[in-house]
Amino acid sequence: MHAPPTGLLYAIYYTALATIAVPANLVAIVILSRGRCGLSSCITRYLMSMAVTDLLVIITAVILNRISGIYFPGSFLSITPVCSLSIALTYAARVSSVWLTVAFTFDRFVAICCQKLKTKYCTEKTAAIVIGIVCALGCLTNIPWYFIHEPIYIIDNVPWYCRLKDIRYTSPLWTVYDWVDRILTPCAPFLLILLLNALTVRYILAASRARRRLRAHSNGESQSDPEMESRRKSIILLFTISGSFILLWMTYVVQFLHVRITNDYNFKSFSDPKFILQETGNMLQLLSSCTNTFIYAAIQSKFREELNNAAKYPLNLIVKLIIQRKK
Repeated sequence: MHAPPTGLLYAIYYTALATIAVPANLVAIVILSRGRCGLSSCITRYLMSMAVTDLLVIITAVILNRISGIYFPGSFLSITPVCSLSIALTYAARVSSVWLTVAFTFDRFVAICCQKLKTKYCTEKTAAIVIGIVCALGCLTNIPWYFIHEPIYIIDNVPWYCRLKDIRYTSPLWTVYDWVDRILTPCAPFLLILLLNALTVRYILAASRARRRLRAHSNGESQSDPEMESRRKSIILLFTISGSFILLWMTYVVQFLHVRITNDYNFKSFSDPKFILQETGNMLQLLSSCTNTFIYAAIQSKFREELNNAAKYPLNLIVKLIIQRKK
């Protein structure tokens, strides 16, 4: 059954999450779209697409599902076709967001470790194609979630709420689909990000040692290295984004593996430890949809400058209007 948990804790958490995440992602989209953050067009496209899909995750999973269920039970959003559509959109947005993180990680891996491939792959055009393919597949592969739900109640010929059909647990086809779905999101991305980051770290350590030896041999002393400094900033951005993803999705992955190994899908109530683990995983993975903006602000000085300019703009506008009126 896709019913959001009720209670003060969940109400406060999801309300706060939506209040912070929606403006944070909107600000990131606007600032990145201006192209003044000192990032390549390729990186900017990936970061923008991640911000857009993160925003969609917050809208569908948090606002339309969690918050509406907590504050407005029995609303239009609880009608079965609308509820089913909301669930399918949530899965599509989440899958797109996760795999765009993988695509960004792979792009930075190529840029850092594969110099011959870099000029052909790490381009704005390639980024646009990859983003389009990821989002299209994210939508197409999650269409079945719309058709696997049935109403809990039918009142005056109107179907209300969503629960999974029995075929979801008895059909071998659905069992395969569910396993593939869970492996593709988030298990495979989880492992791919770890692998790509490990390979990147190994390459960076080897390249840094070789470059320091070369510069020491040619210059006789240690000097500042602009290329290594630029690479360092790119690496910090990559590792912070992917590290945040891994940490916030880890509980979800552990809960998924526990359920599949024990084959125990049921819980007695919202106080059941199995439900608490499940919802904790959901809460943390939804939190990952609002962290990237704060990562950009912490790491990218030009992003902070643009953020400060955006914050000062309304105040400057008011001051100008006051001055004009006085004149």
